[in-house]
Amino acid sequence: MKIDVFNHIIPTKYKEALFKKMQPDAYTRRLIEAFPTLTDVDARFKIIDKYEGLVQVITTGAPPVEDIAKPKDAVELAKIANDEMAELVQKYPDKFPAAVAALPMNDIDASLKEVDRAITELGFRGVQIHSDINGKPLDSPEFMPLFEKMAHYDLPILLHPQIRTSKVPDYPNESESYYMIHIIFAWPYQTTVAMTRLAMSGIFEKYPTLKIITHHCGAMVPFFEQRINVGYMSHQKRMDFKHASVLTKQPREYFRMFYGDTALYGSLPGLMCGYAFFGADHMVFATDMPYDPELGDIYTRETIRAVEGMDIPDSEKKKIFEDNARELMRLPV
Repeated sequence: MKIDVFNHIIPTKYKEALFKKMQPDAYTRRLIEAFPTLTDVDARFKIIDKYEGLVQVITTGAPPVEDIAKPKDAVELAKIANDEMAELVQKYPDKFPAAVAALPMNDIDASLKEVDRAITELGFRGVQIHSDINGKPLDSPEFMPLFEKMAHYDLPILLHPQIRTSKVPDYPNESESYYMIHIIFAWPYQTTVAMTRLAMSGIFEKYPTLKIITHHCGAMVPFFEQRINVGYMSHQKRMDFKHASVLTKQPREYFRMFYGDTALYGSLPGLMCGYAFFGADHMVFATDMPYDPELGDIYTRETIRAVEGMDIPDSEKKKIFEDNARELMRLPV
């Protein structure tokens, strides 16, 4: 099987509820309207059925509910999304073996309750969060109960980059981001920042069984492995840089405790870089469907092609395509 653990869906009822809270010209609203396979499951199935053994663990797409709604409304939006994804899993178990929960992260107490409901009542196999929560870093004390709870459930957190738009400039003397820099490069950078805040704050020391799946194969981290390693050691020795007292390992060893997905859109060198850093045991198959010109078909086709083309044993390809997802999410398929 090929178990796609990080793709995106906006079910019909959830879409309607979202649009009531969004401005007509909002970037994420235009994004949803541009990709009908986010909502049209029949169109989605036509793509899935092209690939033997392909199934999807579904999770919501942009926007995060806390970005567009106040806490009370965000709670309601998350419940609508999760209820509707649960219905899809129940109706189409051969296509959607499981789902990952949306959380109203601007209300952490409500998020913890929704985690319990999603996992114990709806049967969800993880949760999705973004690389910052309304500008707050993930290592803020208020979010620690979520990490504790997910470590308790022994189910993964899917880490998605925050939705930065072109309205955030790349230079202080400009008013917007040019040439899609805000998407192509800023999103992976935000993932990298979030990984660093978590790794260096001692989250894996506190919760050593915690499992976090990073979108886009760990973003910048695998490529800059030696910069991470040498940079921290150099500053510690030469410039009196002190790691947090809770850290007992070299920094890069904490980064290796994350999981990287394969959503690199078919980049074989990128996947091999991720493999060299994470190893086969910490990689999972994912496509980021449907955000491509063919509504998800390109990402799916090229990601499968790239994983199949990796110069690794077939047994390790099977881990990436299937076995790791089964283990991480305790999937019923």
